[in-house]
Amino acid sequence: MSTVLIYALFLIAGFAIGGAYSMWKNDNKLGMGVLLAIAVLAAAGGILRLV
Repeated sequence: MSTVLIYALFLIAGFAIGGAYSMWKNDNKLGMGVLLAIAVLAAAGGILRLV
């Protein structure tokens, strides 16, 4: 179960980064900031679960 959670957190981070890039290209700064925050939190959670 733990490895599935780690993979899910990294997948969420990846999708959020992709969405943030898409919103950056469309000049939606608020949406980009929210998605970047989600990506950072998900990636940090995945890294902390590995440690």
